Amino acid sequence: MSIGNSPEDERPIADVSPAVPDEADDAPREPGPSVGRALQQARIAAGLTVDDISTATRVRIAIVHAIEADDFAPCGGDVYARGHIRTLAKAVGLDPAELVAQFDADHGGRPAPTPAAPLFEAERIRPERRGPNWTAAMVAAIVAVIGFVGFSFVKGGDDGGNEASVAEGAQPSAGETASASAKPKKPADPKPEPSDSAIAAAPRDKVTVKVTAADGRSWISAQDHNGRLLFDDILEQGDSKTFQDSEKVKLVLGDAGAIELYVNGKKIEDDFQPGAVERLTYTKGDPQVG
Repeated sequence: MSIGNSPEDERPIADVSPAVPDEADDAPREPGPSVGRALQQARIAAGLTVDDISTATRVRIAIVHAIEADDFAPCGGDVYARGHIRTLAKAVGLDPAELVAQFDADHGGRPAPTPAAPLFEAERIRPERRGPNWTAAMVAAIVAVIGFVGFSFVKGGDDGGNEASVAEGAQPSAGETASASAKPKKPADPKPEPSDSAIAAAPRDKVTVKVTAADGRSWISAQDHNGRLLFDDILEQGDSKTFQDSEKVKLVLGDAGAIELYVNGKKIEDDFQPGAVERLTYTKGDPQVG
């Protein structure tokens, strides 16, 4: 079902416009059809409906009707109107150039194109009229001066600080060297001998136990008289631990043969075997296992 006009319904309508006298022979002559009327007559003569034209040209039906009524406003401008006229003229077998020329004549003619050369010339000479950017130059100069002054100030401060640091650093180096050379070297394997002074130095109101892993590493556990754990860890070879309590110290030696034991300032001379586990308890006074 077509929504356009059928060829039968669109029979040509007689033109009732007044005759225009010819300048040559003053005889009346009928003017030619308008652009829209010419397109409509050619479509009807070709046996095509508005739907057929719209489908073939992809121009909307409403625009086809408007153009055939010489209403070019729905086209959206003269440029689009010329394009639609060319498309419709080709579809109905008319010369597009003639219809477009007639459209231009009816609408004041095609506007002259704007010359592009003056625009490019103006764009080209615009930078030449631009004066020097004195503001940027002044800012750059000020920044350079501030940077130079700051650099000089910082450099001067750094030089003085470095000289003071060198002067101050020279003395500690000499002092450290002298003190290092004056320190006696620690014996590799000290084995203090028991003495009366060592026994006298131990506090008599407490029990003092010193454990040294002299011949190897050993696991050590120490508790006070209340059963509170004082130490429970491994002593590496050469390490020592000292424990004190008001009444007694309980020891567990994981490898008793690797341990040197001093109680209340006196070395314990028990013959502990390597790998043997010993559980010992010492009290105040002359060392003895409790």
